[in-house]
Amino acid sequence: MTRFLLLLVLLLASTGANACSDLLDAQFRPLAGKDKVDLCKTYEGKVLLIVNTASKCGYTPQYDALEALHARLSARGFAVLGFPSNDFMGQEPGSEKEIRDFCTLTYGVKFPMFEKVHVKGEEANPFYAKLAAASDGRYPSWNFYKYLI
Repeated sequence: MTRFLLLLVLLLASTGANACSDLLDAQFRPLAGKDKVDLCKTYEGKVLLIVNTASKCGYTPQYDALEALHARLSARGFAVLGFPSNDFMGQEPGSEKEIRDFCTLTYGVKFPMFEKVHVKGEEANPFYAKLAAASDGRYPSWNFYKYLI
């Protein structure tokens, strides 16, 4: 699966898209940060892997592979963007500072992590609602669900 994703990312990155996707018309604070980041301005023309994360999930060790993928391909216009969410069985109960510290200290996460959000249903952040609408109404079904933009 990782090789397939890598090939897809390289293919998409090589298309040289310069326009910002309407999906990225959103602003978020970095995890435990204050100033919002404009996703369109910051990530325009890049291939993005959007991931809803949780620190107490069986899939949490994916942080290692996500960080490795981000580190390997960031110079080629690729980025992993993490969005912690407590929407699935309360598996992300901590504060943003606790989440940031856990990700950094336990998994060495350096890819951008943003504020804790809801990712499904009526409470979904508008960004995630747009992602779901663009993928035939598919909201994340669990932690570490991924959207490729």
